[in-house]
Amino acid sequence: MQQRLGTTQRADRFYDDQVLDHLNVRMREFVARQEMFFLATADRHGECDSSFRAGPPGFVQVLGERMLAYPEYRGNGVMASIGNISENPRLGILMIDFTRDRIGLHVNGRARVVLDEEMRADRPDLPVDPIPGRRAQLWVTVEVEEAYIHCAKHIPHLQKVPARERGARAWGTDDFRRKGGDFFGAAAEAADRAPFQRTERKTERLWGGLDEETHAPHVPHDSYGSDGRAATPMRRSFAEQLNEEFLDRVEQVLARAQPRRPVEEEPEFRGWFG
Repeated sequence: MQQRLGTTQRADRFYDDQVLDHLNVRMREFVARQEMFFLATADRHGECDSSFRAGPPGFVQVLGERMLAYPEYRGNGVMASIGNISENPRLGILMIDFTRDRIGLHVNGRARVVLDEEMRADRPDLPVDPIPGRRAQLWVTVEVEEAYIHCAKHIPHLQKVPARERGARAWGTDDFRRKGGDFFGAAAEAADRAPFQRTERKTERLWGGLDEETHAPHVPHDSYGSDGRAATPMRRSFAEQLNEEFLDRVEQVLARAQPRRPVEEEPEFRGWFG
């Protein structure tokens, strides 16, 4: 995509300057004071889920320059993220400070689920939170593979509401109204619709689908070259055709969006985590 859209030079500069395989000192300080993050996971088929995690400052534990851990509190019982991690250990974390530094940090890596008692046996110095509903049932440890900045230019600057003006958080509650009730009206419509079922997964995918035993992309036999390496399939899949059409549309939009006169780039800023 970088080559197709002409961004390779810009991307290479970003990789060289900003992408680390560990958390440097400033990144570790940043993580240690955060109260929330956004979590991305996927199952073994690549079906994605995004979620939100929050806790008191420092609820994400910095266990070293290449290791983080966060607690899993009581939730709705669906266990979407934990279920995905049990099938596919890759995850992405995005932490954004909306109130103080107005900056973000991406952390990508491999995860492992650990029971609370096992985590505390290995790390007896972990804090014990006395608030019901905010006691960890599980922990997720994250082996850091990539860490890099999320730039500030589109992050809104928010202000915290003073404690006396906001209601207390209902950690771990099962109270329907305090959890948000039927805000989007889905429960009210439940009697008028069939029970939810996930869309049946397509068996034919790019490169011939997934191997039934390994769940890895299956490459048809006629797609191998004489050297044994995978070659371009003789017949383009429907997914490839759609991707080609999508890229054409992207290029058309970018061409229309090109500024009529060159935009002077500002001096490069390397101050946040560098």
